[in-house]
Amino acid sequence: MDTTAASAPSSACAALLDAVQVAQGQGAEIRDPATGEVLGYAPQASTADLDAAVQRARAAQREWAQKSHEQRSEVLNRAADAIDAQASALAELLSREQGKPIANGPNAAFEVGACSAWTRATAAFPIEPEVIVDDDSGKAVMHWAPVGVVGAIGPWNWPMMISIWQIAPALRMGNAIVVKPSEQTPLSVLALAHVMNEVLPEGLLQVLAGDGELGRAFTSHDGIDKITFTGSVETGKAIMRGAADDLKRLTLELGGNDAGIVLEDADPQAIAEGLFWGAFINTGQTCAALKRLYVPDALYDQVCEALVDLAGKMPMGVGREEQNVLGPLQNRAQYDIVARLVEAARDGGGRVLIGGDPDEDQPGFFYPTTLVADLDNDNPLVAEEQFGPALPIIRYSDLDQAIEWANGLEVGLGASVWSSDPEMAREVAQRIEAGTVWINKHGAIDPRVPFGGVKQSGFGLEFGVEGLKHMAVPKVIAG
Repeated sequence: MDTTAASAPSSACAALLDAVQVAQGQGAEIRDPATGEVLGYAPQASTADLDAAVQRARAAQREWAQKSHEQRSEVLNRAADAIDAQASALAELLSREQGKPIANGPNAAFEVGACSAWTRATAAFPIEPEVIVDDDSGKAVMHWAPVGVVGAIGPWNWPMMISIWQIAPALRMGNAIVVKPSEQTPLSVLALAHVMNEVLPEGLLQVLAGDGELGRAFTSHDGIDKITFTGSVETGKAIMRGAADDLKRLTLELGGNDAGIVLEDADPQAIAEGLFWGAFINTGQTCAALKRLYVPDALYDQVCEALVDLAGKMPMGVGREEQNVLGPLQNRAQYDIVARLVEAARDGGGRVLIGGDPDEDQPGFFYPTTLVADLDNDNPLVAEEQFGPALPIIRYSDLDQAIEWANGLEVGLGASVWSSDPEMAREVAQRIEAGTVWINKHGAIDPRVPFGGVKQSGFGLEFGVEGLKHMAVPKVIAG
């Protein structure tokens, strides 16, 4: 593992950082999770700052709401152009703050590219009034009106991309938006908004960095009409309680513990790479990553061997070192969760096939890519969301039992089925309780395809036309 300290930021990255950070002693210290070096200082907004931001947002939203979809889309496309023009600097800043490698695989450059691509896709979706009834009794048409001011609270794992999932549809539907990024990764979201605000009307998009107290103020603020949140189940529940007094609209994309089921007709070599990246994309720090894998007796050893072979070839280290494809965990708290769950797997008789032995003397929150076999389904590494580079592989003898295990938790964000028979895979997918079930892939999101969870993985939809509707209020005109 290469954890050599990275060089100083490039001039373009430094300029972007200077545009959004504050002086030492005036904000929260942000450190590079790969090296421990100080990256910069994030401003810390107060509840008074939130009041002022909401007031500006309400003023900007009134004029924005009067624009047509075509006019809003034209502005969003120009915002996407602005992101592309600063893509290299944004990716470098993201790598230094979040930890993910810049160029290899679906990492920092991918995330920044997804920001502009998602913005363009959101701008392109057609939104037309829907004729519900048109007969002798009269005519009823469903329209989609702006909510008003949206408050968005984002996570630290994909801070830029998930912010765009909140920002782009909110703006497209005629809303203003105030964003609170994770306190772990505020600088990258501040920088993204700084770039977009080169073309957006003033006050329409604002980012306020701060701690949990600021987040709680978002959820109870009477000038915010909707909250959209991506994060943990417990925080999602707290947001629901905070939003209850004025009945704010909510979209909650909460935690998952996604199951993958390999069927007996699958080809272990053919599916190995898809399984690996389904589990270890972004070093496993993805809500809809593959987090527990069920494999039949007949294929168990072959699947384990194929995954170990792949894992051993995937270099992990500082994100600016071009050979690395995996980075550190973003923060110490998440590192400790992964370490605890791997130890619980060992204590429960799990067989560590690779990894599980971090070098505590190295800087950064690096936990090695870890595969654990021969675990019981109730082991903590299976039952709890690890959100990191440790995958439990559970043996099954009966498919009905595997499906029961997959459905046995109170979360249901995503899942996957792996088979050489698409029809059989779809039959199994119908029996799995999850918002999305992928066939022979995992976590493959698409801006055109609605995405959301069931059970305690949240509610509401993002992406596509249906996602846009969740950033609006339905209004029926009948007569």
